[in-house]
Amino acid sequence: MPQVAYVLGVSLAAFALGYLLPIGCSLVMGDGLWPKFLLAAACAAGAGLALAGLTRRFRRELKPREGFLLVTLGWLVLSAAAAVPLLLALPELSFTAAYFEAMSGLTTTGSTVLTGLDALPPSLNFWRHVLEWFGGLGIIVMGLAVLPLLGVGGMQLHKGQTPGAVKEERLTPRIAASVKSLWLVYALLSAAAILALRLAGMSWFDAVCHAFSAVGLGGFSTHDRSVGYFNSPAIELTLSALLLVASVNFARHLLALRQLSLEPYKADPECRPMFAILALSVVGIAVLLTAHGVYPAFLTALRHSVFNVISQATTSGLASEDLGRWPVFAPYWMLFLSCIICSTGSPGGGIKMFRTLVLARQTGRELKLLIHPAAMAPVRIGGRPVPEAVGHAVLAFIFLYFMTVALLTFAMLLTGLDFDSSFTAVVASINNTAHGFGPPGGIHNLHGLSRAQDWICIAAMLLGRLEIFSVIVLLKPAYWRK
Repeated sequence: MPQVAYVLGVSLAAFALGYLLPIGCSLVMGDGLWPKFLLAAACAAGAGLALAGLTRRFRRELKPREGFLLVTLGWLVLSAAAAVPLLLALPELSFTAAYFEAMSGLTTTGSTVLTGLDALPPSLNFWRHVLEWFGGLGIIVMGLAVLPLLGVGGMQLHKGQTPGAVKEERLTPRIAASVKSLWLVYALLSAAAILALRLAGMSWFDAVCHAFSAVGLGGFSTHDRSVGYFNSPAIELTLSALLLVASVNFARHLLALRQLSLEPYKADPECRPMFAILALSVVGIAVLLTAHGVYPAFLTALRHSVFNVISQATTSGLASEDLGRWPVFAPYWMLFLSCIICSTGSPGGGIKMFRTLVLARQTGRELKLLIHPAAMAPVRIGGRPVPEAVGHAVLAFIFLYFMTVALLTFAMLLTGLDFDSSFTAVVASINNTAHGFGPPGGIHNLHGLSRAQDWICIAAMLLGRLEIFSVIVLLKPAYWRK
């Protein structure tokens, strides 16, 4: 599809402008890497402009059907471009490791295969966080504009909620309208996050990097010990608040900003169950940690529970403690929460709260019909009836999600990895949350995996970020028929 290639070329050329940020960081910090970033930018711009030039005559507005190919190729190609500076700056790094790191950043997964982050050149560390920041905005736009238009996994119910209210069945104008509407909110939240973290005690460099991670719900840190490096309740509390804000539908933030009111949040059907489940989980795990003697006092346990539960559940994966020391129930419960907590239209991963609510209410409806077969029991979310087609799409997505987890876990087992490590690495990757506990990960990295295992995790990240259907549909021969 040459028209997709044209948009891809333009996107790659535009992505090259992003290298200006690490180039500026390199010049300010004096680490000498700016020529390598400049070369990477030239490669990306040259390849993008060449591709756009060769396919310019095919330029036209994209149809929704072509969006599947665009989003999949977009994440694959941009991840390859983002890996170039890592390869140039770290000659010992394999292409697999560099691509893993870039894909982890752009999908806001936050798992890392790098060690020695404290000694990593500042501009290279900054680039990793810039990728999460770019990825977060791209994911928000995709969740609010592209996926509803494509009808992926029941997301068509949100078609009318897209900022900009572009109703035509055309992909490009919808993306443009969404970017214009959401960019301001994303930028303001990022600026507020930087200032808040600086006031909480971080250096300016750490504040910028961790703000980018928090707003994009990514798990990258500038230190091997992640947030545990700071050992600061103020920083942990600030990050917890930022992660909660970032896990809410960004369309709600936009409405709240326009109306200068909290009413949009009260009207959001995903907010109340999300915060209720998180509150119960935080308190419950704090009690569990105290009962098992992990921490000497309940308040200490509560401090670490608040940050780590929120971070893992919102699919950020920033960590302040080695979760392998906690009772086994706690990390697995947090891994489960990462499947369901985040709202639609946020940079978070997993099944999302919207689909969880649909599935729960579908189940309640079936139970009611067993008792009262003649009852009229429509499924409603936020007072709006959910069409049967949306319910079926959600059920199909849930089935495909669990089948993907199972198949990729078996693939990891074939490589010789033990079950716990295989399962947790796959679930964390498909939920786009940094691997937070157990071997092979220390606090939260995957540097102990083989190259084959890295590629399985890369596939899980991509599938999870693109809502599985967007990738799987490309494997059907019928998609390629005219």
